[in-house]
Amino acid sequence: MLKPFIVCILLLTLVTSCKTEKKDNEKVSTIESPLEITKKELTPIETIEEAYNKDLFLSNVAIESNMVISFGGKERLNAKMTYLTNSTKGKIELKDGTIIYYDGDKVFHSPNLINDKAARFDAYTWMYFLLFPTKLSDQGTIWSNVEASSLNDKTYNAQRLTFEANTGDAPDDWYIVYSDPKTHMMEYVAYIVTVNKSTEAAESDPHAIGYSNYKMIDGVPIAHNWEFYEWSKDGGLGKVIGNTIINNVKFVNPDADMFTVPADFIEK
Repeated sequence: MLKPFIVCILLLTLVTSCKTEKKDNEKVSTIESPLEITKKELTPIETIEEAYNKDLFLSNVAIESNMVISFGGKERLNAKMTYLTNSTKGKIELKDGTIIYYDGDKVFHSPNLINDKAARFDAYTWMYFLLFPTKLSDQGTIWSNVEASSLNDKTYNAQRLTFEANTGDAPDDWYIVYSDPKTHMMEYVAYIVTVNKSTEAAESDPHAIGYSNYKMIDGVPIAHNWEFYEWSKDGGLGKVIGNTIINNVKFVNPDADMFTVPADFIEK
């Protein structure tokens, strides 16, 4: 008569043991998979982008500013510029009333644009310099490792940017970014421009742009002054050859027809 009772005790002990083992396993599993996930370490480029609040910048639709660009003491361009923050469309309204548009890889300009040969250059170059801190991770970008480099008696983090073939209008351009090791803000960028010239010719005349007078625009730092320099790898910065003054910077929500190209405009 005791046998069924003993079997029941054994079965109850076995079930209790399984439940205890399951609970122990659950505890181990919880320890091995904590709820808090450690934030991944940022790459050097992501660190610069974070310093410029790239995500906040891109949360806006478009940016508008007035630019006066001068070289050799002469005004090169004076215009109101409006760009989508993702840089896919832009409009440059020159002070003489002529306009340049770009839409992707297409550029259009007023029939009476004086410097029509520079239409594509003007459409993309000033936009690129303005939005540069947010375009470091664009498709086709290739970055070298960070190196310490001295410029104007200050040590910077220096990285060289090149591009994959068929990237943009000038895939043979290159840039060297000098960023502050502590703030990660870019102070100088050396570069060559290969538009309308060979790579060899461009590399014989490299330049640098210096960013300064940063102002916070809705939480995003925007450099309101640029200086252009002669530059060489061994000699660093040379004499100042030009400058840009930027004013009235603001984020905007453009009208639906802001980037609509008039029918009589010329595609460049």
